Amino acid sequence: MKPVYTVALCTHNHADRLARTLIDLQSLRAPREPWELLVIDNGCSDGTPDLLAHHGWPAKWQVRVVREERLGLSNARNRAVADAHGDYVIFMDDDETPDADWLRAFERLIDAHHPDAFGGRIRVLFEDERPAWLRDELLGFLGELNRFDQVTPLTEPGASFYGGNFGFRRAVCDRIGLFDAMLGRKGNDNTGGEEVDFYRRLLAADLRVWWTPEAVIHHRIQTAKLERSYFYDLHYRMGRMEAVRQRGMGSRVPPRYLFGQLLRATTAAWRQRRREGPEATVRQEMNVAYFVGKIAGWAAGPRPGTS
Repeated sequence: MKPVYTVALCTHNHADRLARTLIDLQSLRAPREPWELLVIDNGCSDGTPDLLAHHGWPAKWQVRVVREERLGLSNARNRAVADAHGDYVIFMDDDETPDADWLRAFERLIDAHHPDAFGGRIRVLFEDERPAWLRDELLGFLGELNRFDQVTPLTEPGASFYGGNFGFRRAVCDRIGLFDAMLGRKGNDNTGGEEVDFYRRLLAADLRVWWTPEAVIHHRIQTAKLERSYFYDLHYRMGRMEAVRQRGMGSRVPPRYLFGQLLRATTAAWRQRRREGPEATVRQEMNVAYFVGKIAGWAAGPRPGTS
């Protein structure tokens, strides 16, 4: 039976995390319409191919595994769109656990509002003790997201869904194109932004994007492996990517105002560290990393249209 929904799970060298995700997925309550699970093996070189080949899938599930050799989350997402059999493609990450009612919540939204695209709530789930420096203000950078407490349209370019819990009518790609392969994670490169770019193109095309807090997914975090450097690297790459976009084909000489912003961010971080100690300064130090990345990206980042 042809599926209406394709749940697309893109994975790269996370066999240990993926193993739990596949187990947790078995608690999903099936939606009314047929659905399939499509796993995209994005050039995995660990135990992922063996795990997928020998996993015991539930008897009534429609499951397919495809391999995308071109490294990068955007390439994996584009492969999912190309290979999906469903009318809707719904993305989740390989280190997430959906609520049992997750798919049904998206189906209710689709039945009620007929959106072209949609997003749902992401909650951070700590698997071990949370470090003292990891304050609530940092949870959004680990994927925590709840735009609204009620079902509502998304209309603001700066308030997108997140890549760990969103979907769309597959046909919208005929209008706005696929995911930008310059954006999105590539191996150990944490550069993101591919879903934000996709979301903004949806809005620019006057397509209907909706939010539902009822479709909840949990992003599992192993805090023992989480270091402050992750947040600094994330912001450095964000600054670098933004500089490349702003500079375009212009001069590689960074504007003077960027050095002033870097100085102010550094001063603010230093003052907060003196007042409150090092466990309070991660967010301010992320701002420093952002402006360092922006200056570096302006001076040495790739030109648009190059990798």
